[in-house]
Amino acid sequence: MNQPLAYVHPGAKIAKNVVIEPFTTIHNNVKIGEGTWIGSNVTIMEGARIGKNCNIFPGAVISAVPQDLKYNDEDTTVEIGDNVTIRECVTINRGTTDRMKTVVGDNCLIMAYCHIAHDCIVGNNCIFSNNSTLAGHITVGDYVILAGMTAVHQFCAIGNHAFVTGGSLVRKDVPPFVKAGREPLSYVGINSVGLRRRGYSTEKIREIQNIYRMLYQKNYNNTQASDLIEAEMEATPERDEILQFIKNSHRGIMKGYFKSN
Repeated sequence: MNQPLAYVHPGAKIAKNVVIEPFTTIHNNVKIGEGTWIGSNVTIMEGARIGKNCNIFPGAVISAVPQDLKYNDEDTTVEIGDNVTIRECVTINRGTTDRMKTVVGDNCLIMAYCHIAHDCIVGNNCIFSNNSTLAGHITVGDYVILAGMTAVHQFCAIGNHAFVTGGSLVRKDVPPFVKAGREPLSYVGINSVGLRRRGYSTEKIREIQNIYRMLYQKNYNNTQASDLIEAEMEATPERDEILQFIKNSHRGIMKGYFKSN
């Protein structure tokens, strides 16, 4: 890290084997874990906490103050896990008094020009394709994939193992295990390919499909469908996760797809 063309504030805590390329700036009150590589022209600002073995590509700006007029210089953070790849020109803003932090979990890939706003909580093993944008206060589960140019409205939630197709506008919560697409964003099936890749059996995938048929294809409202799912379907971790997600949804879950005339 003895790079004469980079600036590292004396108050930054840089672990062993961190590589910092030329023209990068690292501010005070920053922590960076072992084995991380930071490319040229990266700016890492106060409050950044970056884990081990991460790769941060040129032009990224990590832990800039929130783009929120209510922010008043509170002592907040961005927390990035281990083995995270952040590609060119990604911006990740630190938190406000709502959550006090913005979080990106382990093993995530955040592709070029993505934006993660203040107070977002992103789980592990997520992939955000180019130009995907999260507004503030969003919660994203584990193994979520956002295809390119996806935009997510503030305060939305996206459940574990969900897949959102490219160019989507996410205005409502996206439940776990599903594929979401079309405009307005709608349920288009189970993320069966992703689930198989992660070891879910055919029987388990069929169980999840049956739950969503009840929710989206039987003409019940969400309350009626949830009551029937709970009453008629065997209690499993996946069933309970889906029901809990629906119960906790503040913005309401996305609708099923209805073909227009």
